[in-house]
Amino acid sequence: MLVIGGSAGGVAAALQCARSKVKTILAVKDTAFGDFTGNGMATIEANRNLPSGIWGEFRKYIHDLYKNTPGYDTAYNAALPFEPDKAASILKNLADTTKNLTVYTNAPFTGIKKDGDKWEVNITESGQTVKIVARVVVDATENGDVVQKAGAQSAAGFDNTKDNSQSKAYRTSIASGAALPGQQYSDANGPKNNYPPYPAYYIPTSSVLVNGVDNLLVTEKALTGNKGIQYLPLQLTLGQGVGAIAAYCAFFKTTTKNLKVRIIQGELLDFKAYLLPFADIPQKDRDWRAIQQVCETGLLRGVQRVTGNNEQFLFMPDSLVSTAEVQPVLTEIYTRAFLWFGKEKPGEKFTLGNLLSFISDYTLTDPIVLKARIQKEWKALYKFEPYFDLNRAVTRREFAVLANKFLNPFARTVDLNGAMVN
Repeated sequence: MLVIGGSAGGVAAALQCARSKVKTILAVKDTAFGDFTGNGMATIEANRNLPSGIWGEFRKYIHDLYKNTPGYDTAYNAALPFEPDKAASILKNLADTTKNLTVYTNAPFTGIKKDGDKWEVNITESGQTVKIVARVVVDATENGDVVQKAGAQSAAGFDNTKDNSQSKAYRTSIASGAALPGQQYSDANGPKNNYPPYPAYYIPTSSVLVNGVDNLLVTEKALTGNKGIQYLPLQLTLGQGVGAIAAYCAFFKTTTKNLKVRIIQGELLDFKAYLLPFADIPQKDRDWRAIQQVCETGLLRGVQRVTGNNEQFLFMPDSLVSTAEVQPVLTEIYTRAFLWFGKEKPGEKFTLGNLLSFISDYTLTDPIVLKARIQKEWKALYKFEPYFDLNRAVTRREFAVLANKFLNPFARTVDLNGAMVN
């Protein structure tokens, strides 16, 4: 895999692809990593508290660098100030020390053409043209120079200032985060200059694919607007997602026409990247992965909370599950679900008994055996706090954990629009 461009997104894509055990080249036109500019201290205000994957790693390096500096606040929710040259050095060091990753600096890109199922790319190094043959190419340039040279068009990207809650593309998320304070958006009354009405966002797989061309991906061109320092968390999380897609294509010797979204997302979860930006379910939570996976299917949805300048996207693990919430997606995923709902007719609240009954019906497990097993494991294995009672409403945490283990909805294949594939 070849990444062209030393933007933060490009470095993250190269890191993820190499860590996914794919031989990777990062070609940078000069010696700059991350396109950091300016003197003095830069401060990340937005999206800083979600330690997703490579962004979380970068944030930890910054904290470690400055933790002994008088007055520097390393609290979880503190702003993240740093010197731009130090940030660039961190990205460069990560690239230089990652196995399977070769870095070319002062190596501008000059040309690209398709040769069978590979890309043939020319870069210049020390005045000489170097030809690189790669199965997958990532355009990490600011203006999409590689896409233009290839005679292609980037995807439209994704606008997180709009209400995308009715789209099922969240099921294909490769990155997520929170909107920027002061980011401009528009509504029926014209432009606004504060939080958009839908502050949490995800970025779907399709937004980084290049239209009509296989195995050419973008990082920076998937983002709209001027990408200042506040976009750094988004650039790193998006780049990591792009790297996982590229690694999938290279590792399985396939193309972007044949992406298996759930395999790509599983790789991202392995590397602690958030698919959905739940502020109340940190990575150290024992059920973090189960909740991420179940919510990616749409069985449970997050809730937006905005108070003044504080925005959060919450899972609310102790809230109770309603039948209206889970019935549509259970019916969409499991072919026999409509028969179960017709027979059992659960009430307004979905009870623990309802959930075990559904699991028993789907897995063909004797209900008495299933009940005895889960009751035995209730506290010992699952560490659930509420008492075991089949008649009470099931909590969102309990539903997510048990559904993930016994129903495995995340295993269902989805297309790039988020529709279930039979």
